[in-house]
Amino acid sequence: MTVEPRLLWQPSAERIASSRLTDYLHWLSRERQLEFRDYQQLWQWSIDDLEGFWLSLWEYFDVKHSQPFDEVLSTHAMPGAKWFSGTRLNLAEQLFRFNLDEASADKPAIIAESEVRARVTLSWRELRAQVTAVANALRALGVGPGDRVVAYLPNTPEAAIAFYACASIGAIWSSCSPDMGSASVLDRFRQIDPKVLIAVDGYRYGGKDFDRLEVVRTMRAELKTLEQTVLFPYLDPNASLSGALRWDALLSHPAAHAGPICFEQLPFDHPLWILYSSGTTGMPKPIVHGHGGSLLEGLKGHALQLDIGENDRFHWFSTTGWIMWNSQIKGLLTGATICIYDGNPGYPNLGRLWRFADEHRLTFLGAGAAFFANCMKAGIAPAQIADVSALRTIGATGSPLAEEAFDWVYAQVKTDVLLASISGGTDIAAAFVGACPNLPLYAGEIQCRGLGVAVHAFDDDGNELIDQVGELVVTEPMPSMPLYFWHDPGDKRYLESYFEHYPGLWRHGDWIRITPRGGAVIYGRSDTTINRHGIRMGTAEIYRVVEDFDEVLDSLVVDLEYLGRESWMPLFVVLREGCVLDAVLEQKMRDRIRTQLSARHVPNDIITVTEVPRTLTGKKMELPIKKLLLGMPVETVANPDAMANPASLQWFAAFAEKRQAA
Repeated sequence: MTVEPRLLWQPSAERIASSRLTDYLHWLSRERQLEFRDYQQLWQWSIDDLEGFWLSLWEYFDVKHSQPFDEVLSTHAMPGAKWFSGTRLNLAEQLFRFNLDEASADKPAIIAESEVRARVTLSWRELRAQVTAVANALRALGVGPGDRVVAYLPNTPEAAIAFYACASIGAIWSSCSPDMGSASVLDRFRQIDPKVLIAVDGYRYGGKDFDRLEVVRTMRAELKTLEQTVLFPYLDPNASLSGALRWDALLSHPAAHAGPICFEQLPFDHPLWILYSSGTTGMPKPIVHGHGGSLLEGLKGHALQLDIGENDRFHWFSTTGWIMWNSQIKGLLTGATICIYDGNPGYPNLGRLWRFADEHRLTFLGAGAAFFANCMKAGIAPAQIADVSALRTIGATGSPLAEEAFDWVYAQVKTDVLLASISGGTDIAAAFVGACPNLPLYAGEIQCRGLGVAVHAFDDDGNELIDQVGELVVTEPMPSMPLYFWHDPGDKRYLESYFEHYPGLWRHGDWIRITPRGGAVIYGRSDTTINRHGIRMGTAEIYRVVEDFDEVLDSLVVDLEYLGRESWMPLFVVLREGCVLDAVLEQKMRDRIRTQLSARHVPNDIITVTEVPRTLTGKKMELPIKKLLLGMPVETVANPDAMANPASLQWFAAFAEKRQAA
């Protein structure tokens, strides 16, 4: 029996009339003589006429360019599609088309707070001046188009300034959060041969100080292509590093104020930044995204889907190592004020971000789904501890948001607010499914598929599914799909990552259900990438750290992330004969994962096993074990004839049965 969805929110006539999406629809009617009866029909047109849709966005948003394009799209084949070939542009130049007249230049562009220092406010005039200074200084230091600049920075205005300076001159940006250990960071940065490192001396989280100078020294020693290091003294204003240029010296460099900013004119597919999304084997994948695709998706996603504009104050809690940091700083493209918080959102308690929303009159507050789940479990009632009357939208992503959390938002935060639950990825630097200010919202359901995104649910045989759980598949190219992976001869890893399962179609690695209304429900990862609090890491990264212990012969890790259930990540280890998993060894493993990889990926439990199930070719059977622990029958998850050690499954089957009965 089909359960009717519960309506939680309906946009008012005023909200619909004032939305940027409605303005775009009026533009389509006026300029293209196109009329659509509802969002679903608009979405269908956007994927049926890709060229017409993306050209309409180019013209509607008046994308700044110095040279016309030859064609919108070269081919619909994936991979291989080329967008807006022949044009020249710069993402940062589009940014500074806003708020530069005398009446608005002093409007806040960035407002920032942290556990380390007092509030920082930068006007649009000040933001442009500092971006100009850093861009000019980097040019004087020999940085040019195509050079890689890597950042080991917290979420502060300096990180946004450095990024837009790099974009202005055509340098390629890549960042990691300072809560990541040296091994994890070096696995990423070493692959891309950076020319400049911009790094922090330390940070504060949850009231505790973390000195990172030793990590920075290690990075400088290991990154052989570095020509310059810039130190941002954040934790200690007097911090210094031998041979490094301090951030304030960069801003006051003799070349910094030598002239106005010069925006390098670049091809649509010139690399903008390199992001990292780990697979199950090998090193983290260095995913290259271009200026043009990031610009168009940023404008579409923020303005049309999230309904962010120049009167908004936009915050999405993130570190610089998560794609939502990239999303937050692109909020500036709409003319909005971005409000940044660096620190522990649960310190001194889970009311911190809600008070931040109150203090700065946020109109948009976004965070990982886990944050809202934690607030709910802790009994936090935001409307009782903060003035949330300015909030128009609450954003959630990073993992599936349970239906109970939807109810909590409308019961404990605000009844008249759009809950913008979205799902996308580092891989496309955009959302597959997300919000629409003109649509109703149903409990537990993401409102819609993104415009221009041909996303569907497929079964294993490539058949489309409606109202059934299947693989998230994209059947048409998107401008923000990766240009390529860095140092990936023949695009081997790129093809294996997305196009191997369904040749010519993008398989993302998520379970999804498309509802009859055109909405969506995400059920977690269908592959073996570990997604903890929105940060994805490949199991291979964890194995490298764990199996470096002399006591450990083999290991297997899974994360049981599934809609409506609390995430549980066990680590199974095979120990050398004579070794015991005592409290000391277990703590050493946890500490090493925390310091070398990420605190988010410390396992919930470490459990000894006699052997790890493997295929005949020697691959660890992570996905079958994950399915088994999620409750699937042992006979459906693996074929014993295709295993090197079929008897090993019996222990896991018994373990799963015992866990489910508990």
